Amino acid sequence: MRIVSYNVNGIRAAIKKGFIEWLKTNPADVICVQETKAVKDDVDHKLFSDLGYYNYWYSAKKRGYSGVAVFTKIKPDHVEYGNGHGPSDDEGRVIQLDFGDVRLINAYFPSGTSGEERQGFKYKWLDEFYSWVTKLKKKKPKLILCGDYNIAHHEIDIHDPKGNKKSSGFLPEEREWMTKFLDNGWVDTFRKFHAEPHRYSWWSQRFPTVRLQNKGWRIDYITVTTSLEKNLKDAEIYPDVKHSDHCPVFLDVKL
Repeated sequence: MRIVSYNVNGIRAAIKKGFIEWLKTNPADVICVQETKAVKDDVDHKLFSDLGYYNYWYSAKKRGYSGVAVFTKIKPDHVEYGNGHGPSDDEGRVIQLDFGDVRLINAYFPSGTSGEERQGFKYKWLDEFYSWVTKLKKKKPKLILCGDYNIAHHEIDIHDPKGNKKSSGFLPEEREWMTKFLDNGWVDTFRKFHAEPHRYSWWSQRFPTVRLQNKGWRIDYITVTTSLEKNLKDAEIYPDVKHSDHCPVFLDVKL
């Protein structure tokens, strides 16, 4: 199974930039997108079904904000919308799909860049999410968690670690959370295959040249529980796919 995680920064904007044409190249079996900024009825879902994708959406209550969706050529055995955490579910941040004994979680982690209030929300969200996914792992040991984590974990994951040491997304508390999470039985699949620097998945739109100069952050991940580590075949980032300020990240896993 090939899985893609991709923050599209607005599904309707991405479609105008060629997202559907990219889907026609059959990039993956399952495509998890974040920040749809839309509800299902905002988009002609025949665009996806004509290409063989089932599509599942979980949108924020606030129109044009947040939201996740999954386009999959393999029909899931079960779909769950949200994770039971009210503030998160109101913002459409988690959708879960079962494929046999494997649960795929598509999550859009909050950003704290807009100020202290949202940074505080992010910390509370991270704590709640950690508790929830730890409990879930006991019931379903085979988990795949993909999404925009909005955290660059190590200095290798950001182009200017010194200049961004006080930036949301690279704060010590956020990086410590990521370390705690991975140490609790999870694998960063990209780093399983790639130790090289300068591999990023997001570039600021405020400075148009930074993507050309590859001054980015790696904040999009596909992690798996250690019970699936032996099933990993490959992982990659595709910076040349440009429908968003993010790019897709891929995982090939044998299920």
